[in-house]
Amino acid sequence: MEAKLSINRQSTISKIDKRLYGSFIEHLGRAVYDGIYEPEHKNADAEGFRNDVKEVVAELNVPLIRYPGGNFVSGYKWEDGIGPKETRPKKLDLAWRSLETNQVGIHEFAKWAKEVNAEVNMAVNLGTRGIQEAVECLEYCNFESGTHWSDLRKQNGSAEPFGIKTWSLGNEMDGPWQIGHKTAEEYGRLAAETAKAMKLVDGSIELVVCGSSTSKMPTFGDWERIVLEHTYDYVDYLSLHCYYGNKENDIGNYLAQSLDMDRFIKTVVSICDFVKVKKGSDKQINLSFDEWNVWYHSNDQDKELEPWQVAPPLLEDIYNFEDALMVGCLLITLLKNADRVKIACLAQLVNVIAPIMTEKNGDTWKQTIFYPFMQVSNYGRGVVLTPHVESETYASKDFAEVPYIETIAVHNDETDELVIFAVNRSEDTDIAFTFEEEGFGLESISEATEMAGYDKSDTNATDHDLVKLKDKSDVELKYGKLSTVLKPLSWNVIRIKTK
Repeated sequence: MEAKLSINRQSTISKIDKRLYGSFIEHLGRAVYDGIYEPEHKNADAEGFRNDVKEVVAELNVPLIRYPGGNFVSGYKWEDGIGPKETRPKKLDLAWRSLETNQVGIHEFAKWAKEVNAEVNMAVNLGTRGIQEAVECLEYCNFESGTHWSDLRKQNGSAEPFGIKTWSLGNEMDGPWQIGHKTAEEYGRLAAETAKAMKLVDGSIELVVCGSSTSKMPTFGDWERIVLEHTYDYVDYLSLHCYYGNKENDIGNYLAQSLDMDRFIKTVVSICDFVKVKKGSDKQINLSFDEWNVWYHSNDQDKELEPWQVAPPLLEDIYNFEDALMVGCLLITLLKNADRVKIACLAQLVNVIAPIMTEKNGDTWKQTIFYPFMQVSNYGRGVVLTPHVESETYASKDFAEVPYIETIAVHNDETDELVIFAVNRSEDTDIAFTFEEEGFGLESISEATEMAGYDKSDTNATDHDLVKLKDKSDVELKYGKLSTVLKPLSWNVIRIKTK
C-alpha cells in the first residue's frame, strides 16, 4: 500500500495554542492522594508532593491543568481546602462516593502546578453553588490585597495573587449524573450572570462555558445553541468532552473513532458560528476540548469498589498498545482543528485514566499512551500545515471511508523544524509513505521514531519498559523528498531540519 502527505508553506490551518496540550487533575480516585501527593513517600518534598511524579509530568510539557474537577467540582466548597491543614474538614464527595480530606487545596495545587511549569485552569462550582461563591473564589485567587478574601489568601501564606487566567464555569451541567444538573436555559442564565460578575473582578480572565458531555447526549446541539444564546457576549470558549473505547474488540472501528471526534468538533463550530450570525457579533467563540481520552477498561472493576474510602483506585485504566495508537489519532485530529480548538485537556494526568501511574510507597511508571502525548506536546509546537493526503481507505462498522493513514505536519519556526506525525491503521500491511513539501527545503533528519511490532493488547503494567519508542532507521531524504515505510499498526514521528 502507498500513501503520500503533501504540504505547502503558504497553506496553514493555524498557529497552535500551547494550551492544546493541557491535562486534568480531579479530586477523584488516586489522582491527587497517592498520586501527585503522598507525604509518606521517600521522594516526597516538604509539601508532601512526590518529586518523582513531578519529573515525569515535566516530561509531558503540559502547559495547563484543569482543576479540581470534573464531577467533583459540582459539590465542592473551595474554602474547605484553605487554611491550616489540621483544621480542614473531611467531607463526603457525592460525585465519586469517596471521602475527601481536603489536605490539598488551591494553595498546594497552585504551587505544585508552578513547579511542573503549568498554569491552572480553575473550575468553579455551578452545581450546588453559584455566582457569589465563584466571585469570591476569583477574588481570593487573583485580587491583590485590601479585601477580606485577598487578605485571607495572604494570611494563608500566598502574599502574591495566583493570577489564574483560565476559568471553567462548572462541569458537564447537561448530564443527569451531575450534582446540580440543570437544563440548558437554567445553566445558560446562571453561567451568563456568573461570567459577567467574574469579569467585573478581573477583566483579564478567559472563561469556558459547558458544552455537551458527549455528542451522544439527547440534548446535543440544542444545549450548545441555548447556552451560547445566553453567554456568547461574556465567555471565550465552549467546552467539549468525549471518551473512546474498544469494548467490541474491533480495532478497525476503534481506530476510526477519531473521525467521530473530528465530526463532533466541526458540528460544534457550526453551532458557535450560527449563534454568532444570529447575534450579529464580530466575536468568535473557540473551543476547549477539556476532557478527552480512552476510557473503558476499568468500568467493571469500579462497580465492585466499596464507597466512602479515601483515594480508592477508581478509573485506573491500564492502557494497551492499540490505545496508544488511538491517542495518536486523536492528537492528530486536535491538530487538524487547531484553528478553533485552542484548549484541550487529556483526562487525566496521574492514575485516573492517565498516562502516568504510581505505586503507593513505590515507583512511577509510564503507560503506553504517555509516548504519543509526550511527543506531540513537545514537538507539535508552531503552525499546523494543511495536509493533502493520498491514502487508500477501508470501511468499518460505523464509518464508511477510513483512511489507512492518519497524518499531519507541523512547522516550528523557532527550531527550523518540520515534524510529521503518522499512524498506520492497517493491522497487516506496510504503507510506503512519501512526504513532499513546497516552500521549506528539507536539510536533514534530526530524529525518527516509531512504536510498532507490539501485540495490540501489550501493556506496561508488569513490564514497565515493554511498550516504548524505538528508533526508526528506514527514513530516506533524497532530492527534497522523504520516504519511509510505516509498519502495520504503528505510531511514527519524523523530525526534519529545514533550510
